[in-house]
Amino acid sequence: MEDYFIHDERLGIQLPKSNLDWNHLSVDVQQSILMQWESIRGSIPDRIAGLENHINRKQAQLSEESNFKLSCQLNAEIAELASIINDLWLWFRKNQYVTQKKRL
Repeated sequence: MEDYFIHDERLGIQLPKSNLDWNHLSVDVQQSILMQWESIRGSIPDRIAGLENHINRKQAQLSEESNFKLSCQLNAEIAELASIINDLWLWFRKNQYVTQKKRL
């Protein structure tokens, strides 16, 4: 499956390669790709929950931080984690419909 997925370091998951020519893949390969994606997609909510816990810890640190520079750094880290969560939800929802469509 490594020919069809690439690890996204920022999101922490495997993503389908964008250059796949779906119509030139055998039905067996298409089904394997869909099964792999469903497995990855199923892990996204757990990944998001872990990131939310990380945000909560950073927010707790921020509420006690008196150093302005460190407060700004914590805010930036929280914003980046929130951005990752947003992107993960987009992948989770976007490909739900692609997967269903390909199965029909």
